[in-house]
Amino acid sequence: MLQYLTIPVTAFDQNCSLVWCDQTQKAAVIDPGGDLPVLLAEVARLGLSLEQIWLTHAHIDHAGGTAELAKRLKLPIIGPHAADQFWIDGLPEQSRMFGMPPAQSFKPTRWLADGDSVSIGQCTLQVRHCPGHTPGHVVFYSAEAKRAFVGDVLFAGSIGRTDFPQGDHNTLIASIRQRLWPMGDDTVFIPGHGPESTFGEERRYNPYVADR
Repeated sequence: MLQYLTIPVTAFDQNCSLVWCDQTQKAAVIDPGGDLPVLLAEVARLGLSLEQIWLTHAHIDHAGGTAELAKRLKLPIIGPHAADQFWIDGLPEQSRMFGMPPAQSFKPTRWLADGDSVSIGQCTLQVRHCPGHTPGHVVFYSAEAKRAFVGDVLFAGSIGRTDFPQGDHNTLIASIRQRLWPMGDDTVFIPGHGPESTFGEERRYNPYVADR
């Protein structure tokens, strides 16, 4: 069964998640935006074997530590969708703009597309392409665990910003309704910032995407 631990990192309190297979202790890290010593301390504390980096999208608070971590531990970088390459190329400038530690650009080992899957140990998660916040944003979904790691697509009571380059509000709303809601009302989602919620809760009460 898939297990996970959410670790807020960077000045943006970005929800980086360690995900692992409890049968093998093999792990991936989703969105290592920074604070790598904190992340690696948790990997050691839990006795995990960190084998992959998965990215939902390439904004600095989600991808800023990726190049350094991949190089240090020789890890493959999986995702996001290729439409986010321009954000990856801009990571050094993003880090300067936001006063964050220097970040390097990189080339993912594998781009992801809608309908792909990723695996760690004996656990497989589905990939959904959910553009709108960024054009290449993806989401990772475990049907077995009823958990979705949604980056900055959806938050408890809110949605992702669409005022960045190549963001689009209508596209984001369509991504949420067409790609997330079919995962089921009882699915718990782990957003890129803030507390967890369920898709059912957001369908009832989220002012941006509620069913009404």
